[in-house]
Amino acid sequence: MEALKSGVSIDRVLVDREHDTAELRGLCEELNVPLEEGSTNDLWRMSADGAQVALALTGRTQHETLDEVMKAGGCVWLFDGVEYSTNLGFTIRTAEVSGADAVLLNVVKTHEERRTIRRASMRADRFIPVIYTTTEELLACAKEHGFRIVAAEDIGTHGPWDEDLTGNVLLVVGAERHGVSQEVLDASDAVVKLPMDGFVPSYNLQVAVSVLAVEALHQRQSRRN
Repeated sequence: MEALKSGVSIDRVLVDREHDTAELRGLCEELNVPLEEGSTNDLWRMSADGAQVALALTGRTQHETLDEVMKAGGCVWLFDGVEYSTNLGFTIRTAEVSGADAVLLNVVKTHEERRTIRRASMRADRFIPVIYTTTEELLACAKEHGFRIVAAEDIGTHGPWDEDLTGNVLLVVGAERHGVSQEVLDASDAVVKLPMDGFVPSYNLQVAVSVLAVEALHQRQSRRN
């Protein structure tokens, strides 16, 4: 309430649907700040002390178009050709918790499949833009707005910790079976590889995304400090 009244730029507010937050809701409506409802468990899980009935998201505008996302810059993810809805939900959650600015998906999903993605992401798409687009459109937009494209694939020449993951960067991880598409690899500025030393030469999608996400977050935090 104090932040809203003092003019702090707030991108979204999450309130506990089981508490009376009428005054806060009215202020959000007056200031045109988007508001989401969550369960008590939702708020408990995301608050520092587990005792909040409202939380505010700042520093991540909820853009609704591809051009808006890329124009704003930052760290954007592409899950190239990933079809399995539950996997997409898990990866969106990982991108959100690691501070990404948006997620791009170049697959077609039905309404029911999108609901599955939301559930698997623990509805993280409330707090990070998820844009459905085409490979051609996203590559053109990335080039137009000066994004470096860094893909993770087994043909990579170095580890993600040896690559600059700061600035305007599009991080790409492909589907487990087919990997990153040739079209995206051809457009990439760098291809990194996760080291492997086992007999089965493949990490699952979640591991690849997690390793790249944590390294990107580490670099970006180090740059800010």
